[in-house]
Amino acid sequence: MIDLTDRIALVTGASRGVGAATARLCARAGADVIVHHRDSLPAAEAVAADVEAAGRRAWIVQADLLDLKAAESLADAVRTNVSKLDILVHNAGIWTHGKLESMTLEVWHDTMRLNLDAVFVLTRGLLPLLRQSSAASIINVTSTAAQRGEAEHSHYAASKGALVSWTKSLAVELAPEIRVNAVAPGWIDTDMVRSETDDPAARRAIEASIPRRRMASAEEIAGPILFLASDLAAHVTGEVLNVNGGSVLCG
Repeated sequence: MIDLTDRIALVTGASRGVGAATARLCARAGADVIVHHRDSLPAAEAVAADVEAAGRRAWIVQADLLDLKAAESLADAVRTNVSKLDILVHNAGIWTHGKLESMTLEVWHDTMRLNLDAVFVLTRGLLPLLRQSSAASIINVTSTAAQRGEAEHSHYAASKGALVSWTKSLAVELAPEIRVNAVAPGWIDTDMVRSETDDPAARRAIEASIPRRRMASAEEIAGPILFLASDLAAHVTGEVLNVNGGSVLCG
């Protein structure tokens, strides 16, 4: 029922994890996909090959989104290659451990720059292309940390909490032409959290805290992203779709 035929999607952080799964699902639903990566060209090429195997076009774009000038250049490159953009998925992000008393300002700024500032720069830069679409949709990947906080990851929680407010604000500002929503995952079994989950005891403790008793796969986050991008969600904007196995019941 989800048909994205002839739509164009940009997925940031698309060389692995949720981003890669989202790019592949978008292609299977009929979309052409712009595959963004930071420094993982072989992985991005593998994702692009899967997009093309699904019969869709793929473009690979590289940018270190910690550098906001690179984010601006990425928006410029997309504007050069396509005449419209239908789906913008802000998935690239950083999650690091840090207690308040030992956290440096540099770590704080890096987290805000990638998780929040780059989203601002890219969204602003791509707005003209989104306005050329008859079904434009922005999906921001936030986190349960935005809703309940996360001890020893306060910088991450703050950045993702701001992304929720950003989502709700733009949903009104950009209506009725552009829908803006967010997906808030809990624990996902990806490379980003391997430092916390490689220890079997730690993994068991995490899984025990989830009512579904397991972490999500990347595909289980990509599916809700695809739904929000599709016409099935045509009257949904300003929403945060929680995908956390019951960990945070907040709406």
